[in-house]
Amino acid sequence: AAALAQIAAAGQVFVSRGDDSGTHKKERALWQASGAQPEGQWYREAGQGMGKVLQIAGEMDAYTLTDRGTWLAYQSKLDITLLYQDDPPLFNPYGIIAVNPERFPDLNHQGAEALMDWMTSPEGQKIIGDFRIEGAPLFIPDA
Repeated sequence: AAALAQIAAAGQVFVSRGDDSGTHKKERALWQASGAQPEGQWYREAGQGMGKVLQIAGEMDAYTLTDRGTWLAYQSKLDITLLYQDDPPLFNPYGIIAVNPERFPDLNHQGAEALMDWMTSPEGQKIIGDFRIEGAPLFIPDA
């Protein structure tokens, strides 16, 4: 939030996904925490996916907020620099849940339970934690 407040105060260009995605929702929460209003000439909503937003930010020498997976996939392809990470307010955890078998009786609830058990098992968590893109972890297991 402090970094976003500095960007806004300086009028530096910030490129937003502007698409109501999970990353965009996280960005909006951070703007609210910053006390700054994301509006005006310096704030640009692209309405595009994350890869395209990273490209636009690179072309405009602008700031943006990105997810880890897209960053790892694009970092070697663009002339951009990661400036800030690993702050708990940036965390955007994923979860796994099964749908209600009473509401959706035709789905494979037993298979969903087996998948959830495996994903949260020590073996599943190790595989998730060991998965790397260009040497960096994609996900941080926390089951």
